[in-house]
Amino acid sequence: MTDPDGPPASDMAAGGSSRFRPRVGPDGSSGWWHRHLHRTMLFAARTYYQVAAVGEEVPRRGPVLLVANHPNSLLDPALVALAASRPMRFLARAPLFQHRGIGWMVRGSGSIPVYRQADDPELMGRNRDTFQAVQETLAAGAGVGIFPEGLSHSAPALAPIKTGAARIALATAQLTGGPFPVLPVGLTFRGGKERFRSDALILVGKPIRWSDLAEAGTGDPEAVRELTRRIQVGLSRVTVNLQRWEDFPVVEMAEAVHQAEYGATRNANPVRWLARMRRTAHALERARKEDDPGAEELAEGLMEHQRVLESVGLSPADLHQVPRTSVAVRWTLRNLVFFGLAAPLAVLGWLAFLLPWTVLKHAEPRFRLPSDRRATYRVLGGSVVFGVWVLLVALGARYGLGWRPAMAMLAILPILGFVTLAIRDRWRDAISDLQRFLVLRGRADIRARLLARQRELADEIRRLQGRLEEGR
Repeated sequence: MTDPDGPPASDMAAGGSSRFRPRVGPDGSSGWWHRHLHRTMLFAARTYYQVAAVGEEVPRRGPVLLVANHPNSLLDPALVALAASRPMRFLARAPLFQHRGIGWMVRGSGSIPVYRQADDPELMGRNRDTFQAVQETLAAGAGVGIFPEGLSHSAPALAPIKTGAARIALATAQLTGGPFPVLPVGLTFRGGKERFRSDALILVGKPIRWSDLAEAGTGDPEAVRELTRRIQVGLSRVTVNLQRWEDFPVVEMAEAVHQAEYGATRNANPVRWLARMRRTAHALERARKEDDPGAEELAEGLMEHQRVLESVGLSPADLHQVPRTSVAVRWTLRNLVFFGLAAPLAVLGWLAFLLPWTVLKHAEPRFRLPSDRRATYRVLGGSVVFGVWVLLVALGARYGLGWRPAMAMLAILPILGFVTLAIRDRWRDAISDLQRFLVLRGRADIRARLLARQRELADEIRRLQGRLEEGR
């Protein structure tokens, strides 16, 4: 997925080839296959990640351009479409359309090809058709997604934004008669973007204001630059931008410690969490630039505090929560009943899928995938391996037991797999809850020491913030 800088304004106004002419249904999709592939990819994204989509509501109808950061290859479009709650069409690098493994998916999703000089300089002229197709697709009332960084990457901060998104918006405004919604979408992953069942936060930001630029068109380079700048600012407000990835746990722990000790509320509002993360990351960057003597020492103290908390299964907020015995009794009874009923299903599911899971586990390291593509290929590879496994089991049942057991296997095995996954998630949560209860109720001395150290760190964070404020 990509965003080119785009052809000159005169080229963009030219007519496009009929092969890229948009076909837009009432729901914004390009056809039956697009609708069903859209639902399948949303399901895959929700299965691989624990997703939270928050922020502004994307209009359900009419033209809308979503601009997003691009940390995770082909799963990013699925996550952006999930936040939109409507079928979306994306710009994608032309070579992906012919890729042996994923070309069928890129073509079926209604994507529009972009030709880059790095791929084939001789095909760059075809971008006239691309931009015309995008404009007509938006004018027909569809939603289009674009990744204006121009490439998928694993850098800790946004790459420079290319001008393609601004050119598309300004050119389309000539067809729609005025501005339409352009919304920034930030994708943030907690626990590692390649890790199965990690947290994916999708934050839709406020619409970018560009009504004052809409009449300028792409012939005004200053309007293109200004809208590109506004898109960059909008994206920076929905993402966490760091100097290096090693800073993420430092920033996350600093935010958690300060919020636990001084926050007005300890709820887990993801929008406010991301805003605090951005402020904390900015403060750390400023402290380093100004050679603040306490910044690195504070970072080391935060990481040490995190290691100790993780060793006993606690978070900074947990130190302020001592569970009552009555709550523990109800929790115990509820989980005993649940796992008493669910354990046989979990064991059955584990046994049913042990072989394909083992194959995937040992096969993946051989491919040496980059981190920004690992999750994508895990989803695709897992879908193929587990799908083939279900078919093989069903075929075995057909020849051994007959058609009815075979059809039952086809229906039951996928359901059993997802039920087992849900039980696994709840089991991990239950183990964490139990560990927290035992430490908080049974080791008051450990809690007191950790709480005292945490308050010292929170005070150090405030002192650092004060020094930075004075230095402005």
